[in-house]
Amino acid sequence: MTLTVADVDALAERAHAGQLDKIGVPYIKHVRAVGDALASFGPHAQMAGLLHDVLEDTDWTAEGLRAAGVPTVVVDTVVAVTKQPGVSYEEMIRSIAGKPRATLVKIADNAHNSLPERAADLSAPDRERLAARYRAARRVLWPAAGSVDVAVIVGRVNPALLVEL
Repeated sequence: MTLTVADVDALAERAHAGQLDKIGVPYIKHVRAVGDALASFGPHAQMAGLLHDVLEDTDWTAEGLRAAGVPTVVVDTVVAVTKQPGVSYEEMIRSIAGKPRATLVKIADNAHNSLPERAADLSAPDRERLAARYRAARRVLWPAAGSVDVAVIVGRVNPALLVEL
């Protein structure tokens, strides 16, 4: 059975059921925003966007995703953007930048996480720390993807970042 983007969206919705982000919004809205930002890059990119946090934030495993019929290329991309124990954020970003589809997913995730309303309820020091972290990640990720692809993604999810291009 070949899963569709709609099937993967439903899987993501079940996986993130009941989860809220830092400002109390259902977490599925974040993964859907990331998936939507990747729609023009094909269904596998969009699926990876929808599932990008499922291994970190739910009980799902890579093996479980494969068993559920998620295409291997999608699972591999999700694994590539998932935090690994003992790997710093900076190391993870450099690794992601060597994988084209993972780079696109992380750019979309970064752009959505950089929306001011996503950090609105954080303390000023946390907001500043995260903003600096995301800017540093963009300096690595954006050149790896190229300005046209970055503009497509960022234009869909956080157009305010386009000035950085």
